[in-house]
Amino acid sequence: MSVQATPANIYPCLFYDDAPAAIAWLERAFGFARRLVVPGPDGTIKHAELSFGPGVIMVGTARPDMQWISPRGLPGVNQSLCLQVDDPDAHFARAKAAGATITQEPQDTDYGSRGYMCKDPEGNHWYIGTYRPGGYWEE
Repeated sequence: MSVQATPANIYPCLFYDDAPAAIAWLERAFGFARRLVVPGPDGTIKHAELSFGPGVIMVGTARPDMQWISPRGLPGVNQSLCLQVDDPDAHFARAKAAGATITQEPQDTDYGSRGYMCKDPEGNHWYIGTYRPGGYWEE
């Protein structure tokens, strides 16, 4: 199977205890699209690529033998992912309806962005809004 190259140059890799369920949820809640899914043994996912516009994340089943674990296994937040969307209020409604744990309702920032924060079912933290790096700050 051939997958078209993406213009993105950074691809976060997320590990989930239940990667197939996480992929389905990311599609339903956030609007990601499957690019590639490589199944592993016993219903696991060896490697998957999901796209959102030009952005790509990679998803796989947690592998404790490699110290790749779901956020469920961490005592606190180790990272947050940011997703740029044109309509954060509509996206918020979609994510909330799909069961996202909302940690911050949509709001405007003093640097011109609007967005909200949530957690996915296994605890990854997401900021979703209009912010695009390099687009707001002035020296």
